[in-house]
Parts: sequence; structure tokens; C-alpha cells
Amino acid sequence: MSMARLSLLLCALLFNVSTTAAPALPSPAPEAPTGWVKNPRYWPDPVMDQVAPALPAFERERAVLVFSKTNGFRDGEQIDAANAALADMLATRGLDSFVSENAAVFNPDALAKFDVVVLNSISGNVFTDAQRAAFRQWIEDGGGVVALHGAGGDSRYDWDWYVDTLIGAQFIGHTSRPNQFQDAIVQVAEPAHPAMQGLPAEWRREDEWYAFDRVPSGHGTRVLARLDEDSYAPAPEQRMGDHPVVWTRCIARGRVFYSALVHKAETYAEPLHLRMIDGAIGWAADTPRDACH
Repeated sequence: MSMARLSLLLCALLFNVSTTAAPALPSPAPEAPTGWVKNPRYWPDPVMDQVAPALPAFERERAVLVFSKTNGFRDGEQIDAANAALADMLATRGLDSFVSENAAVFNPDALAKFDVVVLNSISGNVFTDAQRAAFRQWIEDGGGVVALHGAGGDSRYDWDWYVDTLIGAQFIGHTSRPNQFQDAIVQVAEPAHPAMQGLPAEWRREDEWYAFDRVPSGHGTRVLARLDEDSYAPAPEQRMGDHPVVWTRCIARGRVFYSALVHKAETYAEPLHLRMIDGAIGWAADTPRDACH
């Protein structure tokens, strides 16, 4: 083969190699979703209860329903600690108690057996329309409510009466990470109230601090304790100026105590906090109907 012919053959080979398309690379796999996924430990699937639980035969003159259903955020450790502390407290007071997470107990016949309902950090939409109506009527007829922490801590509600009348203010946020739990001073405003008796005038404690869209008013509201906003570092939008954290309200013939305090389970071993809750239950149970103040 002549050198000229060999050169032509090599050129043709090089041309074919350069114009042949390279095999296509496989497309990368789509990335897995990176959005936040709710942990079912803290965000259980919502359930609307329809069948009421059987109630025991109460032996004492008065009984308390402790209700801790969560169709929103749930802090199980805090709820369990509160339920245990409440059971001891109520037994010491000589009150029967029934603990439930079944909202169908909120019917006229069952509620008639109770003098006080403790809302232990309930969250989310837990009541049907019929259950709402029964609960509202029971309160207006003279029932007593003790609502704790998360019972007033949802960022929105679809039951206006619960926010505007029962609680009296809309939760707007709380101290958050990295400074979720901070030392602050709770200023006792009404030391003679049964729920405040025995508490220091300035009660320094660590907590997750709630803020609300307004100071509750009307319905005979009494602010029992306020937060000293200069004693901790709230976000600017959570400064209220006048910052109530414990208050009572009178609703028709009924009465409501609300405390925004206490997120951690271990707080239910604090003597001062237990004294406040015990006093609140005594106030709710002992105040005569039509005598809320």
C-alpha cells in the first residue's frame, strides 16, 4: 500500500471517530423531597370521636374530667406528667376524676356528672359541632374550666367562641430555638386569689413563654399574673407591653382559669406550679354558680 493511500485511510478513520455521537449518559435520579415531614410522635393523625366512653360510678360528691386530646401538636411527656400530678392532686382534694382523650365525652349527659373540666394542653380541632355546643352550654350553665398551656396555644382556631370567649386572646407565638426556654420573672398581680396564694410576688422561673394578640378583657377577666418582658428576650413581635400569662374569666354562670405556663414535663414536679394548679382547681370547683369573680 502506497503512503498516499495509507494517509487517506487514516484520515477517514479519524473523521468517523470524531463525528460519532458519544453514548448518552443516564439522567440523574430525581432528588428526594427535602421538605419538613411531621413526626407522628408530636403530630398524631387527627381523629374525631363519635362514641362516648363509659364513665365509672363516681363515689364522691364532685368529679373532674381531665381531657388531653391532641389533634394538633402533642407533647406526650408533658401531658403524661400533668395527668399523673393532677390525679394525685384531685385525690388529695377528695374529688373523683376521669381522664380521657375521647371528645365524645362532651355530651350533655356525661358533662352533667362533672363540676370541673381540665383542658390539659389540648390542641387542634378536637370537637364536633355537637360536642362544642354541649361544652359551651355546660360552661354557661355553671361549669368550671381549668385550661393549661397548649389549651390556648394553637396559632389558629376554627371555633371563634373558644378563642374570643373561653380563652379571651389568640396565641401568636412563643420563644423559640436557640432560646426557647428562658429565665423570666412572673409578676403575681392578685396574690389573694386562690390560684396565686403562696406564690412569691416575683416568681422567677424557666419556661417557654407564650405571647398573645391582645390582653383579654370583658367577661369579668382578672389578670392574675404578668410576664416582666425586661427579664427575658422575646422576639420583637412577641412583646405585648402588658403581658398576661395567667387569668380568669366569667362566662355566663361558669368560670374559666387559663395558665400559659409550663411546657416541660418536669415542671409538674415544681411545688409552686403545683400549688397554682391546685388553687385553680379549688377555685373552679368551689366557686358557686353565678358567683364567679
